[in-house]
Amino acid sequence: MDNGNNKAFQFLEKYLMGPMGKLSQFRIVRAVMAAGMASIPFTIVGSMFLVLNVLPQAFPVLENFFEATFFKISDLYMVANVSTMGILALYFGLVFGYEYTSIQAQEEKIDVNPLNGALLSMFAFFMCLPEFVIKGGTMSLLESINKSETVIHGYRMDTIIQRLGTSGIFTAIIMSIIAVKLYCLCVKNNWVIKMPPTVPAGVSRSFTALIPTALLSIVVLAINGTLVALGTDIFNMIAIPFSFVTNLTNTWLGLMVIYFLIHALWIVGIHGANIVTSFLTPIVLSNMQANAHGANIPFAGEFNNMFVTIGGSGATLGLVLTMTLFAKSAQLKALSRAALVPSFFNINEPIVFGLPMVYNAYMAIPFFLAPMAAASIGYFAIKLHMVHAVIAQVPWPTPIGISGFIGTGGDWRGAVLGVVTAVVATLIYYPFFKFYDGKLYKEEQAKAKELAAKQ
Repeated sequence: MDNGNNKAFQFLEKYLMGPMGKLSQFRIVRAVMAAGMASIPFTIVGSMFLVLNVLPQAFPVLENFFEATFFKISDLYMVANVSTMGILALYFGLVFGYEYTSIQAQEEKIDVNPLNGALLSMFAFFMCLPEFVIKGGTMSLLESINKSETVIHGYRMDTIIQRLGTSGIFTAIIMSIIAVKLYCLCVKNNWVIKMPPTVPAGVSRSFTALIPTALLSIVVLAINGTLVALGTDIFNMIAIPFSFVTNLTNTWLGLMVIYFLIHALWIVGIHGANIVTSFLTPIVLSNMQANAHGANIPFAGEFNNMFVTIGGSGATLGLVLTMTLFAKSAQLKALSRAALVPSFFNINEPIVFGLPMVYNAYMAIPFFLAPMAAASIGYFAIKLHMVHAVIAQVPWPTPIGISGFIGTGGDWRGAVLGVVTAVVATLIYYPFFKFYDGKLYKEEQAKAKELAAKQ
């Protein structure tokens, strides 16, 4: 490896690996990651019922059959979708509150209960749901029923209370932080009602949370009242900075920055996907829900594993297949056999650390370039309506083609798009693979000759 490559890796290590590594250890970030992971089964199950409801749009031949069968009970089974994607902010806030309280308890050595933290978080979030209006100096719950909106006693309705859905995730996180911080503050300063040791644990826990609950209610009411008096509320305030970030991620340039960061971290040994996508989970889920209601946002749901990082970070499935078929070096032949099956399920740690990709100057360029090219193709294919936008969540290990088909609501072009992006990634890797494989093969031949000469 020449001096220029060493300097490049040192630069990435100093200015990217260090700061991002520290960022990933922040308590809030870890709690967000946990909440995102916990929400996966709900988003996947809810999405499957949505796919069932939209299949006839992709295959008109099924329309009459669905009208006579599934659509007769669609209101029934779509409850599963409403009860997952429709109230995702509630799941997110509960898990975040639980995990954040657990982290505070362990690392700050505070006797706080994670269940109390979760319930306090939910309480704070629910207090922010209703919308208020000031008329004639009186603050009252908003009432508005017309063709464009339905707001009953302050609650804006869709299929369910609108703010419980993905649009409320960021508010749920902010309110959970406030709730847990106040809870910890009360316990740390002994502002709690303590019961005798003979009292059952459940009863003791409820009294411990009494003062924090009262304090939290006063704080949240004060925040809400102040914002309403200013003509806004917490949802609208939080939407200002987060909508900027959301809009940025929905541009082609924003996607390029995201995939550069993910792979720049990987190249110096940090799991870039875990760190970067943890911040993006609320955004892609919200975008997916918007797509289900008619939007056309490319970066939604599992766009990443459906169309970009096929085979794992770096979009390495094609590389593994190429190694399996054409490798001359014993090292890459052996590695391809170990990596082939996992790669079909988007697992490529054997390649990342076995090839390796980490600190490998010979493979760094395609490791960056392949996913960025795949993301560009996926982005413009959806943006130009060549492929239906992602409306359903699929498990990230779902194999190529199947994931694109299901995620786009049964659009066969989604399956084709996954294959196309994988082929493009393969073509990008091929010349670099040939050079690297040839280098390893020559080294192996030279070592074999040395051993033969010694014998």
